[in-house]
Amino acid sequence: MDPLDIVSHLHKIKPVYQPVISAIKHDVIGYEVLGRFKHMEEWKSLGEFFHDGDVPEEFKVEVDQHLLQLAISDMLADNKEGYLFINRNAKQLMINDGEDLLETLLLYKQKGFEMDRIVIEVTEHDFDEEFEELNHLLLYYKTFGIQVAIDHVGAKSSNIDRIRQLEPHILKIDTKSIRRHNSEGFQDIMYSLSMLAQRIGAALLFENIEDNFQLHFAWKHGGRYYQGFYLAKPDFDLLSKTDLSINLTNKVASYIQREKSLIEQRLELVSAWENKVKEILSKWEGPKKVDLFIDWVTSQFDNESFRMFVCNSDGQQISSNFRKHEKLWELEPHKKGSNWAFRPYFLENVMQMKTAGRGILSDIYSDIETKDMIRTFSFPLTDQHFLFIDLKYSYMYNHECLLI
Repeated sequence: MDPLDIVSHLHKIKPVYQPVISAIKHDVIGYEVLGRFKHMEEWKSLGEFFHDGDVPEEFKVEVDQHLLQLAISDMLADNKEGYLFINRNAKQLMINDGEDLLETLLLYKQKGFEMDRIVIEVTEHDFDEEFEELNHLLLYYKTFGIQVAIDHVGAKSSNIDRIRQLEPHILKIDTKSIRRHNSEGFQDIMYSLSMLAQRIGAALLFENIEDNFQLHFAWKHGGRYYQGFYLAKPDFDLLSKTDLSINLTNKVASYIQREKSLIEQRLELVSAWENKVKEILSKWEGPKKVDLFIDWVTSQFDNESFRMFVCNSDGQQISSNFRKHEKLWELEPHKKGSNWAFRPYFLENVMQMKTAGRGILSDIYSDIETKDMIRTFSFPLTDQHFLFIDLKYSYMYNHECLLI
């Protein structure tokens, strides 16, 4: 389609709306505005027009403004509540110092459409050029109540500081990345983004959800909003909860039951491990005979573990490492005297065990030596000595409850 033909025939342009769904109420909380152009009796997406670098930004602004006015008018006419998500790149926003968009929104505010219902989506790629100017403009918009979303978050980790500086209301995560990245790598990205969102008070919106796996991933990783063809395709009408392709409430209920079942299985394992250690606790004869005690422990955890040792409450290892090589447990006496208190949560976990008198299962982490993803089961032998049993990945792999 010829860009000039599109701009010259604005009457052939109509907005379509892709619903944004809430994880809290499972209903539609807003719509992302997309454009369609009627070409030879067929409605064509305007995506190519907006992403074409050769199309003048002024053309794109004119079309976007037209779509925005139609969209707000539709929402007012249908008495629809919720947010309106609009896409703008940095170059478009910078035209006339962003006043065109602001004037339009102020005009519709007088007609009853509050400005805090507008969510401006900018992509993380826009941070590469003129970030300071873009940041100042978006901060200015925020003073009017306009919300800001960063799209394609995580594409460039170097932009984390800039995202923190901007403090957007929403971080949009493309679930297609789940399939593009290896699962462990994307888990690390998600962990970083979740922590960032918590620090700056931003909500996570997972977009491009196309199947049940991606929806479950979004739910499990703290997504407050969902969007994608699996839920609802863009439509000329402002769809409601009853128009969604799936019953989200039923889906989430199944996720909850599955998660509760896995957590219950994991707690049962931890309880069984505690009982194993308690059964041989009578054989503990103090730190001078610690290696003899661990030798008893290896027989109890031969299937689960590949390494175990004992530390005191200050984090100093008072035993040898017991490491399993194939089917045999071998001693590594040179590890005695190592101090592990520098590890995050080590001292906190030790104090929790000391206070509660119970074992603790760590989160999943990457082992420094093996590079495998593992967990550690820890148990207080006394109020000053603590047993650490590292679980091997092959055992965890066969017990799904240990992988969540």
